[in-house]
Order: sequence, then structure tokens, then C-alpha cells
Amino acid sequence: MRIVFKALLVLASIFMAYLCYSSIMSPIEFNEQKDIRDNAVIKRLKDIRKAQIAYKDLHGKYTASFDTLVYFVNNEHIPVVKKIGELSDYQLEKGLTDSIALKMQPEDAAKYGIEDYDLFMSTFRRDTSYVSVKEAVFGKGYVLDSLSYVPFSNGKKFELKVGEQITKSGTVIPLFEAKVPFAVYLQGLNKQEVVNLIDKATTLEKYEGLKVGDAEASNNNAGNWE
Repeated sequence: MRIVFKALLVLASIFMAYLCYSSIMSPIEFNEQKDIRDNAVIKRLKDIRKAQIAYKDLHGKYTASFDTLVYFVNNEHIPVVKKIGELSDYQLEKGLTDSIALKMQPEDAAKYGIEDYDLFMSTFRRDTSYVSVKEAVFGKGYVLDSLSYVPFSNGKKFELKVGEQITKSGTVIPLFEAKVPFAVYLQGLNKQEVVNLIDKATTLEKYEGLKVGDAEASNNNAGNWE
């Protein structure tokens, strides 16, 4: 009987030790895995932001369609201006701009402080060429097909929305946001830790996940991790 009792005490001790170890290591292991997933999701959100900014620069607005965004990056081109020569501070103060300088006539040179018209015109150029959006924004060889998909989510897509903000002066500011809840990309990890994370965000009145931009208020397209 004593042997059985001692054996039960040993097993109980081992079990308690395991519970103590688990209570310490579980949050650590969760945070390690969360960091890995956070980084992958943030990288994807940054790519979405790059693509959206390029789309707005060319079309004057953002898009709420990933199909449109991916097609844009894969197939459209954007202008790239190569600048040769710079305007001096004095010339800028006199009202000289790139567009004026490129069309300037010899008789107008003096009022901008230009003594040698021919020399200035031979060393001041603005050459526009067109390059693919993919190459200009992401570099050669970048694979964009997975842009809409959330890492570690078994094929789920980011939520993508657009909106606008109207300033007091009547200016319309286009807005966009892309986001994913913790519950989507942290699935498979410790459920209680995920619940705690969501509860904390809710208590602080913050979005319970990762998000870039905001479809309701301008935030300079910042990510909520920044």
C-alpha cells in the first residue's frame, strides 16, 4: 500500500511540475509563434499598401478589389521621370519651375538669373519613361499572386475596404484599409492566449488584429503595428 501511495505521490509531483512548466512556457511559445505570424502578415500588408499607393498615384483613388489591384501591378505601367540638372534656390524664388524651364525662351533667361541660356538648356532635362508597376514598386521577379491571402490562414483573404474623408475646405481625401483579425491568422495556436489578446485589444478599444490604413479617417496609411 505504501509503495502504491509513494508512486501516486511521485506521479502527482511530476504532474504538478508539468503544470508549472506549461504555465511558464506556454505564453513564451505562443509569443514566439505569434511573432513569426505577425511578421509574415505585416509584410503582406506593407505590400498591399505599396500597391494601393501606386494605384492611387496613377488613378487618383484606391481600389476595394484585389483582382483589380493585382491586375494593375502585373499589367500596367507608371511614368518615371529622370532628372538631369537642378534649379537653384534663387531661380525657385524667382518663380522658375521645371515646366517653365523646359519651355523657356532665350529672352526670359535673365529674369530667372540665368546668364548662359544655351548652357542651362543643355544641362537641364526631364526625361519621362514608362516602367511596369511591378518592377518599379516591387522589383523584378516579385510574385504577387498571393497578395490578397493571409499567411497561416488556410486560404482566407484580407478584408479590403475604401472610403473617403471630406475636409472643411471640401477636399476629398481617398482612404483605404486592409485588415485581418487575430483569430484568423493565429488559428491553431493556444486558444486562451488568442482570447486574451482579443480581450486586451477590445478593452483598449483597438482593432483586434493587424490593420493598415483606415477607411473612415485619414491616418497616412499607417499600420496599427507602427
